[in-house]
Amino acid sequence: MANHPLHKIIIYLFFFSLVVVNGTAHNPQSRDRIAALPGQPPVSFSQFSGYITVNNGHGRSLFYWFTEATTEPEKKPLVLWLNGGPGCSSIAYGASEEIGPFFINKTGSSLYLNRHSWNLYLNRHSWNKEANLLFLESPVGVGFSYTNTSSDLIDAGDERTAQDALIFMRRWISRFPQYKYRDFYISGESYAGHYVPQLAKKIHDYNKAFSKPFINLRGFIVGNAVTDNYYDSIGTVTYWWSHSIISDRTYHSILSECDFSSNNVTESCSKSISYAMNHEFGDIDQYSIYTPTCKALTANSTRLIRLKNTLLRRRVYGYDPCTENYAEKYFNRPEVQKAMHANITHIPYKWTACSDALIKNWKDSEFSLLPTYKELIAAGLRIWVFSGDTDSVVPVTATRFSLRHLNLKVKTPWYPWYSDGQVGGWTEVYKGLTFATVRGAGHEVPLFQPKRGYSLFRAFLAGKELPKS
Repeated sequence: MANHPLHKIIIYLFFFSLVVVNGTAHNPQSRDRIAALPGQPPVSFSQFSGYITVNNGHGRSLFYWFTEATTEPEKKPLVLWLNGGPGCSSIAYGASEEIGPFFINKTGSSLYLNRHSWNLYLNRHSWNKEANLLFLESPVGVGFSYTNTSSDLIDAGDERTAQDALIFMRRWISRFPQYKYRDFYISGESYAGHYVPQLAKKIHDYNKAFSKPFINLRGFIVGNAVTDNYYDSIGTVTYWWSHSIISDRTYHSILSECDFSSNNVTESCSKSISYAMNHEFGDIDQYSIYTPTCKALTANSTRLIRLKNTLLRRRVYGYDPCTENYAEKYFNRPEVQKAMHANITHIPYKWTACSDALIKNWKDSEFSLLPTYKELIAAGLRIWVFSGDTDSVVPVTATRFSLRHLNLKVKTPWYPWYSDGQVGGWTEVYKGLTFATVRGAGHEVPLFQPKRGYSLFRAFLAGKELPKS
């Protein structure tokens, strides 16, 4: 009887069922593993992507892409990266043109990717050389993240975004328990100047209930960050004028017509700013004022202006300057989505780098993050803020004006820091916070100055001041 073929099949199916229930087939972490992305060069590190449901009632699910460190991932910290907008994808920007392990190949024309050659190439300055990187498309409606409740797309805002991100981190670590108690940092840029400290506060408050918190938040680092509407706005207009983008007349007109201490934008204020952008800026990339613009983008698609709660918010376009085009081509390919376990619900719209619906319908936006900074500084978190100095959207002057009003004690006075024998930027170390500029970088610092951005990140993780020589 033991040798009967049917008996062998029954035994095989029995043991296979045990593997399915108890082994990798039943393990959500294993189900999220990416075997390889289409056109990807060989790598030694593991990567995962998939969905975490953050609200069962509404069907809100956030999409992530996780790449382990290139060496000794079990010893390296966990770093979450968030892009801003609000409504722009961390996979489109942070992962695919800034700090991720792969960049999208620019073979062929800028509007078509050659399917018969590698479509990805390695980023020499990827931050996953130093940390395990987790990219999150947040909030729902961004990229592959979705909701089954349509109203979620028209009433998004700071508070729900932070709360959903906290739930995501709790559930993600449950799926990847090897990262419980691991040193954890949050990073990001632009409107993530709201997301990052707001999430840090949520986690800090959540951790008060635990003697040993399993989300071991150690600090955060954020670049070209929207911080305080009033000081950011004054600093932005000052940058335009000091860099000869606008005339003396327009500069004084904006300052006299606009009350940046109010959320309400008057018609005269809007008119003054519109005049500057339409008649004095010229055809420049406002996110990197000294580099070329992307000629493949039409005039209507290159800028989306929205005057609410802050001076302006626009979609982020960086330098190549057409890299966003490559991302939208690559991540809309069915074989890429299949490899990433993405779009499993067949979202009835294309994956885009930014969601116009979210940008237009953002509801609550905190006026100032300075009180949150003060609370988190008092909590002892490691906090770094950096600025690319050729960005006119959230410029270095805006950040300096904002941080100045924290009234922090100076530990190490202003000095030039170095990278490869050249001045990488300037920095000042305060009690509780480090500020640094990155010379020659635009809004997306690691895109424009990858090595300097990488050096900055390494120093942050090490808790060391930037090199003086």
